[in-house]
Amino acid sequence: MNSSSALLFLIAAVAAAEPSVDFRHGYLKVSENRRFLVHADGAPFFYLGDTAWELFHRLSREDAETYLENRRLKRFTVIQAVVLAELDGLNTGNVYGDRPLQDNDPLKPNEAYFRHVDWVVDKAAEKGLFIGMLPTWGDKVVTKWGKGPVVFTEANARPYGRWLGRRYNDRVNILWILGGDRNPDGYEKLWREMAEGLKEGDGGRHLMTYHPTGGHSSSQWLHNERWLDFNMMQSGHNERNKANYAMIERDYNLAPVKPTFDGEPRYEDHPVDWKPAEKGWFDEYDVRQAAYWGLFAGGHGHTYGCHPIWQMKTAEREAVGLARHNWREVLDLAGASEMRHLRALVESRPFLARVPDQSLIVGGQGNGEDHVQATRGDGYVFLYLPTGKPVTVALGKIAGKRVTAWWYDPRTGKATPAGSFDIKGARLFKPPGKPGRGNDWVLVLDDAARGFRAPGAG
Repeated sequence: MNSSSALLFLIAAVAAAEPSVDFRHGYLKVSENRRFLVHADGAPFFYLGDTAWELFHRLSREDAETYLENRRLKRFTVIQAVVLAELDGLNTGNVYGDRPLQDNDPLKPNEAYFRHVDWVVDKAAEKGLFIGMLPTWGDKVVTKWGKGPVVFTEANARPYGRWLGRRYNDRVNILWILGGDRNPDGYEKLWREMAEGLKEGDGGRHLMTYHPTGGHSSSQWLHNERWLDFNMMQSGHNERNKANYAMIERDYNLAPVKPTFDGEPRYEDHPVDWKPAEKGWFDEYDVRQAAYWGLFAGGHGHTYGCHPIWQMKTAEREAVGLARHNWREVLDLAGASEMRHLRALVESRPFLARVPDQSLIVGGQGNGEDHVQATRGDGYVFLYLPTGKPVTVALGKIAGKRVTAWWYDPRTGKATPAGSFDIKGARLFKPPGKPGRGNDWVLVLDDAARGFRAPGAG
């Protein structure tokens, strides 16, 4: 091996061992402008989540490490997982046979079960991954579907939250996610009790949000709750081209200002509307479309999901929702791998001042699947073109005298120069390739004077 090859090998080895997030920046908080999440020292944090609801309940330590390492390498930053899990999480023990509660009593936690949760949380921390921890799935509060049983009341929710908060108060890598695919309508006080218990237990160190049902946002019930630090929505799995950008826009315009994002969009390898014969399956394009639409509309981050992975499906387990693969078989689906390019793009530009701005588009806005979404930051503009159709942009809205243009490929992370122009008037941009589903692109327009590196470059 020559010296150049040795250097490249060393660089690759260092990158491969790098944690996804540097916890030396400290706990998370909401940014000063109330739009994003940052670390205690002010360093920006990009929430790139993965959905692993059954992580604690269905995976052994060896399998959990396999999964977490895969997600670290793909540059995810948050793993969303449930303590009292969805799939009969109270009455079916984990892989070691341990159930989470004695007699299904939230005030009698089983230490053996929680030692396994501890191990997974700490292993995630070693890899630089936050755990978006759901204290319980929503069917333990109210059962409309799922196995339950309902075990929480206004009397025991607070002490359970307090106990859980104390247990993880010194773990930097925790975010609390209340709810669990249930809307809080009529149960706001119970969830408030649990939230206040968590804050009493951890001293308010960890941020908190709420996970509602499909087509809804936590803001619809809880926006003014003091314990809710940022909003989460679930755009859901019932249709292609779901306009999650409209849901984000609604939250973005609420007062008081709070960060918001899509915490459960259409999952990769999920049957569209649960009707695969009629409507097919969501694929990597559906995943990218939801991610870039939501983020550019004002989301502070985004969560990816894969249907077999959230349930940790194996050949021995009954498929939920028509899942057709086992979890190990889909770890490296294209959509999951391509999420790293989303993070790379966002982090290659200063993003704490980024705002949605559709006024940049003066031609080719598009409707439905053609909807173009624009966002403007400090010295740059991103436009997501979901079907690769031409767009006309008002260059005069960009600061500076000249603009440097790039086409960023969300499939590969490759940035291709697209010219340099005076910042005046409007200009038509035509993406590479033939317009249509799957030929999506990000148009990047930089103030040339800022000297930014290529989009996506670290």
